[in-house]
Amino acid sequence: MRIIVFGAGGRVGSRAVAEALARGHEVTAVVRDPGNHDLQGDGLAVVAGDATDPGSVAEVAAGHDLAISAVGPSPPDALETVPAAARALLDGLSRAGVPRLIAVGGGGSLEAAPGVRVLDTPEFNEAWKPGSLAQAEALEIYRSATTDIDWTYLSPPFMLAPGERTGSYRMGDDRLLVDDEGKSAISMEDFAIALLDEAESAKHVRRRFTVAS
Repeated sequence: MRIIVFGAGGRVGSRAVAEALARGHEVTAVVRDPGNHDLQGDGLAVVAGDATDPGSVAEVAAGHDLAISAVGPSPPDALETVPAAARALLDGLSRAGVPRLIAVGGGGSLEAAPGVRVLDTPEFNEAWKPGSLAQAEALEIYRSATTDIDWTYLSPPFMLAPGERTGSYRMGDDRLLVDDEGKSAISMEDFAIALLDEAESAKHVRRRFTVAS
């Protein structure tokens, strides 16, 4: 496949690029300033683009089979970035004729219990709440959109950090995945595997899913 990755310079985005290249896909990595990144690999092109601008999205995405968005809150308007990117990606990818999008979202909107979001629980860190609400808004944009784009929204578990690439993970839908020890976590390396598995299988079209170790 020809895959375009928005937010390719970030920790999740760069791992998605590496995983896609390792599987033999052609990859276009989109960053704001290519000069600030050291993304390399056979089959990789690095281009400048803005995921919050539908015109920019349409221009760089034309000719691709699938888009991945690893765009997260970033300055100067951090809390507006993710919802703005959701709108621009749906618009721009439609203009470009790219049929599929997988968006890496937040885990705060997952359910800790039926009808109770993780971000609404008493123990949720208040400092994380604005970013989680921005990600939750993006999810609702995808869910409510009238679009020809087959979108998928992938939520991480409670903890997502660099770590071991085990190749193993569990899948869920809207409920936070927790293991027998009460932990909810996955390495970024295994998260990238799950992301590219979905790219190749299209098992969760027009819905959200989550993964954890």
